[in-house]
Amino acid sequence: MDVRYPVHARNFKRMTTDELRNDFLVDDLFKEDEIKLIYSHIDRIVIGSAVPETKELKIEVDKEIGANYFLERREMGIINIGGPGQVIVDGEKYSLDSGEGLYLGKGSKEISFISENGEKAANFYFNSTPAHKKYPDKKIALSDIQAEHLGEKEKCNLRDLYKYIHPGGVQSCQLVMGMTKIKENNNWNTMPCHTHDRRMEVYFYFDIEADNVLFHLFGEPDETRHIVVRNKQAVISPSYSIHSGVGTKNYSFIWGMAGENQTFTDMDHVPMDVLK
Repeated sequence: MDVRYPVHARNFKRMTTDELRNDFLVDDLFKEDEIKLIYSHIDRIVIGSAVPETKELKIEVDKEIGANYFLERREMGIINIGGPGQVIVDGEKYSLDSGEGLYLGKGSKEISFISENGEKAANFYFNSTPAHKKYPDKKIALSDIQAEHLGEKEKCNLRDLYKYIHPGGVQSCQLVMGMTKIKENNNWNTMPCHTHDRRMEVYFYFDIEADNVLFHLFGEPDETRHIVVRNKQAVISPSYSIHSGVGTKNYSFIWGMAGENQTFTDMDHVPMDVLK
């Protein structure tokens, strides 16, 4: 398990590109026949992926969790972005096509992943956060989610937002999770940008085609930085930071949040003239 530690805002502004990438960029997800786990001490979120190409993959407990099994005191949200696959939870199988999700509540003991077709392996992406209460496990089909159509053509930010795990849908203790798809000929995800000091966020970017990149903007609004992100990479965004991206072509991303509340609209909007 890769462990990442918090960085204070006053230190963030002094970091080099390599230092920013080492502390905040997750660039080694989705390895064939591997489960990857990244443990961030920012709200103790775990970022992970599983690509069961030729065998079943099972989540094992690492010492960083300090538990008898992975979800003993945690919950998890999973979204499949690859071929059809299954998540097996204490013997019960959940089939997930591309774009479908699964919420697992506190207390699930054995979790494993398989693909239905090894030639087109499932690509499971997940976030896990501490939990104090058991909520029911639930599969999330795309037909269960009402897309929110956001943005303006003139501002190049037309996008469809899908909320998977949130207070108005699938219940959880603190995890909020969803997916946003940028429309063709658009490239901004969130601008004007915002912060939410009550929650941290992880952005996982995908559908970035070859020879294209995304510029992720982060840092305090008056002291911004950027890193270049490529397909199937994630950025850990601390609560003091903006989290906005612009691609050389349209793309998709999965967002996961943890912190003091689950109120999606709890944002501190940043006026454009404040950005530096």
